[in-house]
Amino acid sequence: MTYTVQQAQEDFSRLLKEAEEGKEVVIARDGKPVARLAAVEARTEPRKRRLAGQYAGQFQYPDDIFKPLETDEELREYGFDVLIDGKEPDEPAA
Repeated sequence: MTYTVQQAQEDFSRLLKEAEEGKEVVIARDGKPVARLAAVEARTEPRKRRLAGQYAGQFQYPDDIFKPLETDEELREYGFDVLIDGKEPDEPAA
């Protein structure tokens, strides 16, 4: 069934009830459909619980992965603009 925005505002609880019963509820503005109201499907199976540490030992990474980037070359390698003597790289040295 199609309702205007005004009708939907005035009797929203009835529209919700219709949607819960599986009926199609469409809300239109100026005769054009803009929204469809539908019931939410109930979850049939319980949500799986996530376990802390369930992936422990399955991933390996180098020991220096958290080592700070120290040299200008390292910074450039990862796409960081490097300040040289406090100036942008494109600025001429004073």
